[in-house]
Amino acid sequence: MTQEVLNPATAANLKAAADALEGQPPQEILRWAVEQYQPGLALACSFGGPTGMVLLDMIMRIDSGVEVFYLDTDFLFPETYALRDAAAAKYGFKPVGYMSLLTPAQQAAKHGDALWARDPDACCAIRKVEPSRRALQGKRAWISGVRRDQSQSRGDVSIVEWDEKFGLVKINALAAWTESQVWKYILDNGVPYNKLHDSGFPSIGCTHCTSAVKPGDDPRSGRWQGFDKTECGLHVPDVEMVQGVAAE
Repeated sequence: MTQEVLNPATAANLKAAADALEGQPPQEILRWAVEQYQPGLALACSFGGPTGMVLLDMIMRIDSGVEVFYLDTDFLFPETYALRDAAAAKYGFKPVGYMSLLTPAQQAAKHGDALWARDPDACCAIRKVEPSRRALQGKRAWISGVRRDQSQSRGDVSIVEWDEKFGLVKINALAAWTESQVWKYILDNGVPYNKLHDSGFPSIGCTHCTSAVKPGDDPRSGRWQGFDKTECGLHVPDVEMVQGVAAE
């Protein structure tokens, strides 16, 4: 896949769009995204976090033809698959799943057993980053659930930006929302959510790398416990690529 490169004119246009959309309701940001990039617009929804479900509800009200994709790592919780199916039935769309090119058995044979327990960055590169490249191939823009209040590294994310990792426009329509705003929308609008949230799992990923957290703890502290890792790799600059494994 040939990755597109940002040119100065596009950079200026995206900066102007980000400035103009700052402070606008997320629905207006999504309408702008549909007008600008559909067809060719995709929404990433993990069926794990509440932000993705809010975006799903909003985009289905605006244009139900926007592709909704998720990364099936082979290690998702049963509750995550259940939410995927419930959302598909409620909104009448077909979620598109992208899996690693390696089965868990093939990964173990090539990289050793329980790679996630030894090198979670490498595991994420194989099971999440590489499939994302295929998911976004041929797309013009994608909608992500990144919010500024989620972590320090996300604190200055723009509403609209160029995604250098995947070579297309990235729209963070809920960037300015807080966790409380997200949950208020879910409860006010009857949006389905992952039932693990009711059991102390504020941030949900793969079964091997997700744990419940205590009340008041950092919501992402239940991810990759024991490692200095807070991101799966989708929203951070490329490191070409965790010892070469993401190119597989």
